[in-house]
Amino acid sequence: MPTPQFSRRDFQRAADVILSKTEHRPKVALILGTGLGSVADSVEDASIIETSELPNWPVSQVHGHKNRLVIGTLEGQSVLVQQGRAHFYEGWEMADVTFNVRVMQMLGIQTLIVTNASGGLNKAMKAGDLMLITDHINFPGMAGNNPLRGPNDDSLGTRFPDVTVAYDPAYGKIAREVAAKEGFTLHEGTYVYLSGPNFESPAEIRMLRLIGGDAVGMSTVPEVLVARHAGIRVLGLSGVANGTNETNTPGTELTHEDVLDAIANKCAPKLIAIVRGVLRSM
Repeated sequence: MPTPQFSRRDFQRAADVILSKTEHRPKVALILGTGLGSVADSVEDASIIETSELPNWPVSQVHGHKNRLVIGTLEGQSVLVQQGRAHFYEGWEMADVTFNVRVMQMLGIQTLIVTNASGGLNKAMKAGDLMLITDHINFPGMAGNNPLRGPNDDSLGTRFPDVTVAYDPAYGKIAREVAAKEGFTLHEGTYVYLSGPNFESPAEIRMLRLIGGDAVGMSTVPEVLVARHAGIRVLGLSGVANGTNETNTPGTELTHEDVLDAIANKCAPKLIAIVRGVLRSM
């Protein structure tokens, strides 16, 4: 039988280090995607932990990911905010990419708010918009790169988890209400997960739209699958960095800097409003 890359003991070791460095005992976690690190600035009475100090925790080399945990209070709730995530395209295994969520499980996290930067497939969306994730399409997972592949530890979750309702409807309802109150449009739809790191070709964009995708990105879904396997409720939010390009036109290429600018300057304030609203509802 194949041996899992990590065991429950490995997850607990990292969790114990975190608990030794803060007095907070969070029940809510946030994973911040590209360009969204400023959300952590709102956390009060914060303990800051560099993820390089945690055993087995992967350190991202991607610009815009700070590789640290900010643990404190926000809207009266004890929260763990993860600034920066490891990506499959960096060469990590799926077990590495989702190690963070297993550690959160050991910490007793009950709710995960997961965010990302994405390209908009739905033509109604433009750069700077925010999308509530209601479902996903997991291309790497369907090709065998699923974080739940391998021996199953029944103490962590069931062998065959159902993801009919991967994204929590109650939290989605609150997110819609907050957006309406704050006066901005919250799109919603299906997030397509690709391995990256290249941005999609025009032909790929046309295909992804045809199969029902509304936004496309290079993260999030593995973390969501492990969170649901662990029984953690999930709210997914996708910042739209750009409208996708369907033509092979020179001079219209996208850069990582374009993504950072659109997300940090246009999406982050909307995301903060929704996060605060959800936390207030708890």
